Amino acid sequence: MSKVFTFLKGMAMGAADVVPGVSGGTIAFITGIYDTLLESIRRVNPSLIGIWRKEGFKAAFEHINGTFLILLLSGILTSIFTLARFITWMLHTHPIPLWSFFFGLIIISVIHMFKQISKWGLTRLLSVTAGAAFAYGITVLHPLTLEPTYFNILLAGSIAICAMILPGISGSFILLLLGMYAPILGAAKSLDIVTLGLFACGCAIGLLTFSHVLSWVLRNYRDIALTFLTGLMIGTLSKIWPWKETLTWRTNSSGEQIPLLEQNLSPFSFEHVTGQPALLGYAIVAMLLGIGLVWGLEKVADK
Repeated sequence: MSKVFTFLKGMAMGAADVVPGVSGGTIAFITGIYDTLLESIRRVNPSLIGIWRKEGFKAAFEHINGTFLILLLSGILTSIFTLARFITWMLHTHPIPLWSFFFGLIIISVIHMFKQISKWGLTRLLSVTAGAAFAYGITVLHPLTLEPTYFNILLAGSIAICAMILPGISGSFILLLLGMYAPILGAAKSLDIVTLGLFACGCAIGLLTFSHVLSWVLRNYRDIALTFLTGLMIGTLSKIWPWKETLTWRTNSSGEQIPLLEQNLSPFSFEHVTGQPALLGYAIVAMLLGIGLVWGLEKVADK
């Protein structure tokens, strides 16, 4: 049964990673597998070759917690390939309920993260503030327009995967800032093996290097790291706010018009400013569903 839950947690991480503004690392944290994931990835290093030569493949596989990694990765990939079309459709046709769902998810995740802090003090408060300021600064950056060349796809993968394993920073949002979100999502929908293979190689490079740094920080400065990561989550709430007015647009590499600059609106002024319904009732229900999902995941993790 635990293997099934690991696969399902991977699916939840994959679904989060598809949406700009939501982090798969957040899902890993609230489902209680974050430390296990980091440690398993950290063990994939040159010393693994020595273990394989001395003790065989089975010992090396067990050393990196191979079953756990395969199940989790299978869940992530299953979710990305099956939900990419659905989430893209939701973003275009029902953005307010979708963003409300993830807004609720992040709010309850912040509360969950705060529960993990063993001792509060000035340094923890400063760390939260710094994380929030850093994340907010990223959300107001203007997107770049990198062309989807082989090198840029590789680079985007190595950068985005670092964000994907950080609670609070969305790998999809980093791709959006780099101008690589549409090409990668399009490759996932059309099963473009070359693009996906290059992106996966970039992810592997970034993951195997960054996981060592993050594991060391969490082992030695856990409370400071957790408060900073929670600050990151708080800072991204502005990006996830459901009611927005698009101020300027840009044309992406596919010739589509997508928002460039947006400003947040109150749900009560949204209809007057944009001429579109605020869907406040749907938004509240979706937000409560997001809160309920994280609460349920917490209960599963506790058991």
